[in-house]
Amino acid sequence: RIPVGFLPCITKGMQGEHLTEMAELRDLGALGFTDDGKPVRSAGMMRLALQYQQMVGGVLALHEEDPALSGSGAMHEGDVSALLGITGIPSISESTMVARDAALAGYEGGRIHVQHLSAVESVEAVADAKGRGVQITAEASPHHLTLTDEAIRASLDTRLKMNPPLRAEADRAAVRQGVRDGTLDVIATDHAPHHYDEKEQAFDDAPNGIVGLETALGLSLTELVHTGLLDLATLVDRMSCSPARAFSLAGGTLRVGAPADVTLFDPSHEWTVDSASFLSLSRNTPFEGRSLRGRAVRTVVGGRTVWTLETRS
Repeated sequence: RIPVGFLPCITKGMQGEHLTEMAELRDLGALGFTDDGKPVRSAGMMRLALQYQQMVGGVLALHEEDPALSGSGAMHEGDVSALLGITGIPSISESTMVARDAALAGYEGGRIHVQHLSAVESVEAVADAKGRGVQITAEASPHHLTLTDEAIRASLDTRLKMNPPLRAEADRAAVRQGVRDGTLDVIATDHAPHHYDEKEQAFDDAPNGIVGLETALGLSLTELVHTGLLDLATLVDRMSCSPARAFSLAGGTLRVGAPADVTLFDPSHEWTVDSASFLSLSRNTPFEGRSLRGRAVRTVVGGRTVWTLETRS
């Protein structure tokens, strides 16, 4: 019912050793390329990918992490990880890769989109790159905009385990400010469904990721708009118009002649997160039982209603 775009891998098998057939994949409709939850470790491979991206178009969407720094970490490296005795992931494991790839994109004239930023230093690296004219866009996820590692201290709930991890309050504040001032262009869910049994492990052993599609709008309205951090027009831009621009999509506008792909939402609708009612087959949300204000009520695709809150079908 909903048109979906695809981002094939940058490297074959996400192994970072050989580029995929980027030209052929673009001809088949690829919007861009990503190795998803894995970084492109080699600077030389990233440079080569940027050279090909310039030739074929699209954008490289990047998970920024230096595995040599993040290692076997399971949460943000800081006071809370030290208190809990859990190996931490330092924020520089993310920010140093952001800076590296921004420098490479600037040198090659390539185009990159940085996924799910979580740290002060990463926001600063993006701002610096934009100031130098680098073709870079970046995103934040609702969980990094609303939660910190203090939530893990209270519960050790594996639904709070993700990569990049929930970080300190200073990081959350910087990410929020980045979304507000446009340094971060996009709010994206980083939707990562897992089976219940997968998350029912020790915190160190559980997989990373949460489901985010069904709570993204409600959380963003509740935590960003209704608190006065963002105005409604800015939120719409970050969740619709700006993502369309970042990936060169035809949507994200209500201009006459544009595709009639529209989400209608009630910004005042009050509801409580109940994962049992999710349309997703997964339930791994850290926001269970949270009261939110604002919800999508109708989805229109190509001028035709394909979903309403009343029918939830």
